[in-house]
Amino acid sequence: MKDGAERLRTLRTRLLSLAAMHSDRRVNEELAAVGARKWHYAVLATLDEFGPASQARLSDRTRIYRSDLVAVLNELAASGEIERSPDPADARRNLVTLTAAGRRRLRSLGKLLARVEDEVLAPLTPAQRDELTRLLTLLVTHHGSERHP
Repeated sequence: MKDGAERLRTLRTRLLSLAAMHSDRRVNEELAAVGARKWHYAVLATLDEFGPASQARLSDRTRIYRSDLVAVLNELAASGEIERSPDPADARRNLVTLTAAGRRRLRSLGKLLARVEDEVLAPLTPAQRDELTRLLTLLVTHHGSERHP
């Protein structure tokens, strides 16, 4: 990195982009190696935390476009990690529910993502990781009014 122009080495938005690209690449590589994608984890984690939800609610909570979410749910249903059933409150929509297999998969993916996070954040101390989390949360919260990034 020292070979680049000073203004590039100190441009925070560029540094953030480069770090995000590296992180994203590593996460995608590791998830692909076990037949998963980031969106799979997002759906499973959201269902685990909030319980059954309509597809529209899942889209809102995960920030996955509704049209993309259908394919993700089809993949998760095919592997038995979620179930879709008619919503007793509104027969026009389905409720998506996490299965026992989905909970097992979520735990497995969580461990994998923790390993990747440790790799990506290896140069940082625990206190620096906490500060990074605080700062990134501040940025995401500030820009969170945008429906989908």
